[in-house]
Parts: sequence; C-alpha cells; structure tokens
Amino acid sequence: MKAAQPIGVFDSGIGGMTVARAIQNMLPHEAMIYFGDTEHMPYGDRSADHIMGYSEKITEFLISRGAKIIVIACNSASAVACETLREKYRGQIDVIGVISPVVDYITSRPYKKVGIIGTKATIGSHIHERLIREQSPAMKVAALATPLLAPMIEEGFYNNSISQTIINSYLSNWRFKGVEAMVLACTHYPLIKKEILKYYQKHVDVVDTTEIVAEAVRKSLSEQKLLYTGKKKPDHFYVSEYTESFEKTTRIFFAKQVKIEEVEI
Repeated sequence: MKAAQPIGVFDSGIGGMTVARAIQNMLPHEAMIYFGDTEHMPYGDRSADHIMGYSEKITEFLISRGAKIIVIACNSASAVACETLREKYRGQIDVIGVISPVVDYITSRPYKKVGIIGTKATIGSHIHERLIREQSPAMKVAALATPLLAPMIEEGFYNNSISQTIINSYLSNWRFKGVEAMVLACTHYPLIKKEILKYYQKHVDVVDTTEIVAEAVRKSLSEQKLLYTGKKKPDHFYVSEYTESFEKTTRIFFAKQVKIEEVEI
C-alpha cells in the first residue's frame, strides 16, 4: 500500500458527499474514488442481506481501483456491513464506518439524553443505542426512523417550506422530549442541518457526523503512515446509475465540473 493511492468512499447516493467533502477539507492533498450506488438507493429501505451484498461488491470495486482505505459513508451500510468487511479485509485494508467514531464522540460528552434520526435500516439495527449503552450505560437514547428525509434530499427538496414542515414533524415526536443532542445518523442529513438548527433554536446540540468521520480517516492513515502530502491527483466518481441530481450535487460539493462514470457492480 502506498500513500499516493486514493481514499475509497461509498454511499447509496449523494449523502456520502458530505463525508467526502469533509475528508477533502481536512486532507486536501488526498485523491478520492467515490461510488454512489444510485441504482439501489436509498439503502434504508433495503433488506440487510441486500445492503451487505451491495457493500461487498462496491468495496471490491474500490479496492480494484487502488483504494488504500475504505470509508463507508452511509449509516445503513455501516450498521449492516462495517464489522463484516473489517474482518474480511483485516491486514489488507482498513474499513471505516460512520457509526463508531460518532458513538465515541457522543459518549465522551456529558449528555444525559440524546436523540438519533436515521433511515429504517439504521434505526432498526439499534446499533447506536447498543454501542452508546456499552460505553455510557446511564445515557438515555431516543431513536426514530425518518424515512422521508433521504429521498427528499436526493430529489433536491431541502431548505424550503415543504422540507421544514416534514423535519419539524419528525423532531416534534414525543420521544425527543428533553434531548440535549440530536445525532444526524444519515450522511444525507447534514444537507438539512440548517433546518434542524432552526427548529431547535440553539437549545439542542446537532451532531454532524462528517468532520468526526474525517478525523477518524486522518488518524487511521497517519497510524498506517499512508498520509499523502504530494501534488493532488484527480478524483474519480462512479455511479451504478447516472442521475442528473448526482452530477449537480457533485459539482456543488467539489466546486468544479466532474466526470462521472456509470459502472455495473
């Protein structure tokens, strides 16, 4: 493995771009290979077996393209596939999900009660609650599946009155009474962070996973002596099915025209 090799990142769609951008901001010399599984998004509505199968194939694809580390920029895939993939590729390549770094962050804070919103697959796995209670047994956890949000964001419906109404409806759920922090357990949700902050009016900490995960990637590469500081090489973007919204969002996130290649996995 060489430091000049790219970072491999995947998600079911555009949500993982929030993680990819945070990694690029923190590690500006690193090149990236991004795979958006747009054909099968959103993963939150898929079975665990399907998510596992997609994750394995995409990981193999990214490794075949020379990735030096794999970042699962999707909570649903992290919940279902991260531990299995870490074991499968142990000693060959590090696999980082978006859940464990966030749990470590949450449990290092003096919160008494935290809320979690995410897809059906993520919330149904109960992985956040389990890991938080293992590290901080006294901390109360309120979790709610918010299945309308990821498709809404994929279609470009955010930062408007319609999206604010849907977000407010979810956040006003009785489960969240008394929460001190809200974990955005879907990588799409940083795109609606402003609307979530508007709802809470600074009374609740809104935990955006992206910078936390970027720091975990930096730490892993540093420990493996794989941080790259040379001249930046081109990023590469792949999708399982081309969509205009994916291309548009990619241009916005990376502030440049990008070439997107459709591949079958």
